[in-house]
Amino acid sequence: MLCFSSSGRLTASLHRCMAVHRQHRQRSTAGSHSYVIVGAGSAGCVLASRLSENASDSVLLLEAGPKDMHLGSTRLSWKIHMPAALTYNLCDDKYNWFYHTLPQTHMNDRVMYWPRGRVWGGSSSLNAMVYIRGHAEDYNRWQSEGAEGWDYPRCLPYFRKAQAHELGADRYRGGDGPLRVTRGKTGHPLHHAFIEAGQQAGYPFTGDMNGFQQEGVGWMDMTIHGGRRWSTASAYLRPALSRPNLRAEVRCMVTRILFDGTRARGVEYQQDGQTKQVFADKEVILSGGAINSPQLLLLSGVGNADDLRQHDIPVIQHLPGVGRNLQDHLEIYVQHRCTQPITLYKAQKPFHMVKIGLEWFVRFTGYGATAHLESGGFIRSRPGVSHPDIQFHFLPSQVIDHGRVKSQIEAFQVHVGPMRSTSVGWLKLKSRDPLAHPIIQPNYLSTDTDMLEFRQSIKLSREIFAQKAFDPFRGPEVQPGPAVQSDAEIDAFIRQKADSAYHPSCTCKMGSGSDLEAVVDPALRVHGLQGLRVVDASVMPSMVSGNLNAPTIMIAEKAADIIKGIPSLHDPGVPVYRPVTVETQR
Repeated sequence: MLCFSSSGRLTASLHRCMAVHRQHRQRSTAGSHSYVIVGAGSAGCVLASRLSENASDSVLLLEAGPKDMHLGSTRLSWKIHMPAALTYNLCDDKYNWFYHTLPQTHMNDRVMYWPRGRVWGGSSSLNAMVYIRGHAEDYNRWQSEGAEGWDYPRCLPYFRKAQAHELGADRYRGGDGPLRVTRGKTGHPLHHAFIEAGQQAGYPFTGDMNGFQQEGVGWMDMTIHGGRRWSTASAYLRPALSRPNLRAEVRCMVTRILFDGTRARGVEYQQDGQTKQVFADKEVILSGGAINSPQLLLLSGVGNADDLRQHDIPVIQHLPGVGRNLQDHLEIYVQHRCTQPITLYKAQKPFHMVKIGLEWFVRFTGYGATAHLESGGFIRSRPGVSHPDIQFHFLPSQVIDHGRVKSQIEAFQVHVGPMRSTSVGWLKLKSRDPLAHPIIQPNYLSTDTDMLEFRQSIKLSREIFAQKAFDPFRGPEVQPGPAVQSDAEIDAFIRQKADSAYHPSCTCKMGSGSDLEAVVDPALRVHGLQGLRVVDASVMPSMVSGNLNAPTIMIAEKAADIIKGIPSLHDPGVPVYRPVTVETQR
């Protein structure tokens, strides 16, 4: 830019022009977008795709981690995209926040490991790819807890909108959504044995535990397509990146939300050693998950005022619910030796690993193309429970220490645990340093109800493994082991061996303004603030009865319509299975 002046005003004019140039340059560097989304995980990728469908809106997606290294070829990032390789990324911090909890008083003071995704796709790039929605009553309960408009008839259509199930569309399944969902292809005899044994123990078979009838045993759905992990980065983000109004940045550590009074104007972040700011003309949307979203709110002055003052953080909005109401699923492994050499034990041997890897790299088929959690079930622990409160994932292998220790024997196991824990925890800032992990206190097993349900989980798993269908395969019980029989012995085993199922949620709960623990309203706007929403698993008022990835994607799909001002989809009167024996038997 050239500036000319006369009458001795050249110097002043030059200074003004240079100032204008500096402002222009700063604005260009920082940028302004209609929406700034923090977190390219299970929810953020969905929002980036859906909000950028409006060509008049510009969207910036900021991710703290790297790309998932697709670059047109899955072969460049096989540890993410090969389903069977999932434990590699669960056990290091390359794509993983690598969180840990406080020592758990009711679990022998153990520090629990919490892997969370820090990469395009977030935890959908690290998880076991199990696609489970939860029960219809979970969403009806949300409505009663103050999440107006989030009952099952208003959530089911968004599950369908997201999904493309290989079995085709019906009233429960979606047929043409971005998220590809498939069933297992191995036909492993141990999976058949588990489903048959479950029926022999008295539980019904369900043809679709995400459909009319969750209750029972059957085949599980998985977010796998063409033998590859189908994360939200694959399903939503990558197909949308060609749009000129969508930009996705990586290795951006967002450190605070920028406020003008009570309106969110943008965010500040660190990238490549530089501190940058970016502004949102419409909204800032937090999609960092149940740990990162409340942490960023707290760092930005939104949370319990007394806690914020302890860290010398100026209070923008006193919201005591930020970081509270933390809920998670615990699970435990019941394991047996297998009398036949048909488990995945040999797959850990170098020769077989190479063979499996080569088949996957060449054809995307075989044992590398599945996470092997192909069968499972949902049951009620005791009479009077209205809908299933125990979940099974069956695996024809043995897992030790999150997969960090290799199995030494031919064995199979069931992952089992209660679905609606009554133990509730919290997270708080450790310091005002954005790079410091927050203090995580889930308060596991702090109620008698949780211990009762966990005890039942083990007893009922043993009952299934004792059925005739497992006679050809059942060796000695490895875990808990034949010496563990009394309630006291079972309880001691639970406290020593139970572990997180990696389902943290509910730390920015959705609810009405009269709920002192609610952080966002049913439109997911942060109470008392403007231009700021939270869209991820943290907004759940309470845990759902199942895995969290599918519900998180549904939340983002529904939120996208809310943000766009589109009337919510609705399927009134959708039928749901009601057991006739609720009051008399499991």
